[in-house]
Formats: sequence, structure tokens, C-alpha cells
Amino acid sequence: MANADFAGREYPATAPYSVGREKIREFASAVGADDPAHHDLVVARGLGYPDLVAPPTFAVVVAQRAEAQYVQDPDAGVDFSRVVHADEKFVHHRAIVAGDELVTVLHVDSVTQRAGIAMVTTRCEIAALTDGGSEPVASVSSSLVIRGEGS
Repeated sequence: MANADFAGREYPATAPYSVGREKIREFASAVGADDPAHHDLVVARGLGYPDLVAPPTFAVVVAQRAEAQYVQDPDAGVDFSRVVHADEKFVHHRAIVAGDELVTVLHVDSVTQRAGIAMVTTRCEIAALTDGGSEPVASVSSSLVIRGEGS
């Protein structure tokens, strides 16, 4: 069962994730996002973006890399084969675009145990590296339910 002592834990920033044009196109196609700004550089630039624009849910690609720090931490007590993804919320501060170098800080906001299950809420703060430091891009909150052995 998930270790309740992990509530409040913050993991170090991830290595930078380089957002590529083809990754944006592939993700957009996979989720049925047919807006031309996800596929056509001329259209995206015509809308004022520096490069292709990722669909809003693309942030999950970056967030899941950060969440792996928690899920794979042996002391966290998470058996991923027993995880059910319950909820995900996105708050965007600006669009993710090709060429971004994104780092993520993972927060384990809560770990609650009830009736043989653990409910875990994580929050990923995603930022783009800039010449002057970093710029907030998105916050992704996830709720996981981890079934106990008898569930």
C-alpha cells in the first residue's frame, strides 16, 4: 500500500524534456486534435506562435515522466499494476510549443488510505527553461487510486 509519509514530498526537477514538432504532430493525431496549428508551422506562426502548438493535454506526456519518480520510488510503496487513474486536471499558463525545454517539479500533495485502497494526489509544475531562468507553463494534478491486495 502507498506510504502515507510521502504526502507533502517534493521531488527534484526532472531533466529537460525537448518538445519536438513530430512529437506534437504524433500526439495531436493520436488524440484527434486536428487544429492546423498542431500540424502546420505556417499556420501556427500566422497565429503568433513561434512554432507548432501542442494540444492542451500534451502536458500529460511531460507530467507522467515526472510522476515516474514517485511511482518507481521503492519507498513509496506503489504497485503500479494496482493503480487506477482517477482524475487529471490541467491549468495552463501558456501554450506548449515545439522548441520548448520543459522541466517538471513533482509534488505529492496527499496520500489517504481508506477501506483497503490508497488515494494519491500529485501535482506537476511544468516550466520552460529560458535565458533568464524558467517560465511557468502548466500545472497538472493527477489523482490515483491504488487498490490494496484484497481489492
